[in-house]
Amino acid sequence: MTEPGVDRHEWESEMQALEDQLSENPAEALPELDTLVARMLEEVGYDLDDAVAIEGEEREVVSEFLAAREITEAAERGSEEISPGDVGAAINGYRAVFDYVVTARPTGEIAHEPDDEPLP
Repeated sequence: MTEPGVDRHEWESEMQALEDQLSENPAEALPELDTLVARMLEEVGYDLDDAVAIEGEEREVVSEFLAAREITEAAERGSEEISPGDVGAAINGYRAVFDYVVTARPTGEIAHEPDDEPLP
C-alpha cells in the first residue's frame, strides 16, 4: 500500500472518471465501479472472501458492497430481472461504500472497534 493520501487521490480520480460513464450508461459502468470499490476495500484491509469480515463489526460495509456486486453480476449476465432501479441501487451502494472508505478511513487503516461509525 502506498501513502494513504495518495490512495485516496487515486480513488477519487478514478471515481470522477467513471461519473460520465455512470450518467450515460450506468449498467455498462457497473463492472468498472465494482472493480474500483473492491480494490479500495482490499487496499484498506477488507478480505471480501472471509466469512469473519462479512459477519464482523463492519459487516454493513461488506454487505452493501456484496449486494451491489450481486446486481452487477446479474446485469453482466444479461438477466432480465434487473431493472433500472436495481442498477441505480447498485450504484448508490457502491457510492456509499466508496464514501465510507474515503471519509471514515482516511488513514487507509481499518479500526475494528465496537463503536465504529456505521455505513450511512
